Amino acid sequence: MTFVLIGLVAGFFSALFGVGGGVVIVPLLLIAAKWDMRTAPATSLAAIGVTATAGVVTYVVHGEVRPLYALLVGVPAAFGAASGSALQRRLPVRTLSFLFAALLVGIAIDMLVR
Repeated sequence: MTFVLIGLVAGFFSALFGVGGGVVIVPLLLIAAKWDMRTAPATSLAAIGVTATAGVVTYVVHGEVRPLYALLVGVPAAFGAASGSALQRRLPVRTLSFLFAALLVGIAIDMLVR
């Protein structure tokens, strides 16, 4: 039940604010499910893959996907994801936690000053 609620909350906030599901899913998996900092992002990416697939299919049906631009963003993003996941395996969990917290604080500050 916890994971179903995490999915509902992540989907709701993703649609409401346009935030990536990982910004919601990872903290919820860390706090509510007591997962570690290595498993939470990996599971979040898999869950986002499912969500993204559903969204892409819907947008393609409505003719709203620009395939060339999706490739121009998606292919480099795939390389970035592979690099990030490889680096994540080499960093201490404490460092990952601080980096993720710093990212969230940075996003919050940016949102408050805009």
